[in-house]
Amino acid sequence: MLAFRLGFLDIGWLDLIDIGLVALLIYQIYNLVRGSVASRVFIGYLLVYFTYLLVKALGLHLLTTILEYFISVGALALIIIFQHEIRRFLLFVGKSTNFVNNRWIRRLVLRKPHTGDSKTPLKPLLETCKTLSAEFSGGLLVLQRNDDLEKFIQSGEVVNANVSKLLLLAIFSQYSPLHDGAVIVSGGKILAARCILPVSEDDDLPPAMGFRHRAALGMSEATDAAIIAISEESGRLSLATNGELHANLSLTELENRLENYLRENRR
Repeated sequence: MLAFRLGFLDIGWLDLIDIGLVALLIYQIYNLVRGSVASRVFIGYLLVYFTYLLVKALGLHLLTTILEYFISVGALALIIIFQHEIRRFLLFVGKSTNFVNNRWIRRLVLRKPHTGDSKTPLKPLLETCKTLSAEFSGGLLVLQRNDDLEKFIQSGEVVNANVSKLLLLAIFSQYSPLHDGAVIVSGGKILAARCILPVSEDDDLPPAMGFRHRAALGMSEATDAAIIAISEESGRLSLATNGELHANLSLTELENRLENYLRENRR
């Protein structure tokens, strides 16, 4: 194996690859926790670990032993502190891996047939969004793709009706007992209304962003669904997919993004 000497160290190509991969991993972890209180904990833990490496190299045995105990216990504490960030990372890896997204693998591993939202007509959904936006009526629409949304459906009221503009407007009417929460749509059916969605815990979100948009983003972080959020204050349209929120969209932009995102489902 090719190697070269740096001072008193013999460094090979595998060592350089190892260092590069560790640096990339640390950078990705920092991106996950950046801007939150957890980022300061992460940096503090790194400083303690580098201190441990230094005192170990200097041969300070007592201090090395103390730091070893601290790091071993600290590893468990990090898992507890970063549980949300770890979950986001694993969800990101799971959703972005083609092996996991393969329809045959999903059937074998998840025991769930390919449901998708390819049969859901977009026209009544877009007309509903246009009306809600013009009337400054809030709304939250979840379009199922591949992931099972059964637990979110169970959190609301089962509707199981064909998608129609009039029915959606009736649900989102301020006088309707179903207007709070989200409507879940799949396969041309309104499956449930008044559903509870997970709220994003991203600290980088602007304070002005309301609960409805945080719920849309949180749902897109937890599943591969497409979530449309209509602002009650401004009437603006937003679309959340794959942990990203696309805000202030025109009706045409919303339609194009939805078509492109749902078209990927059929490949």
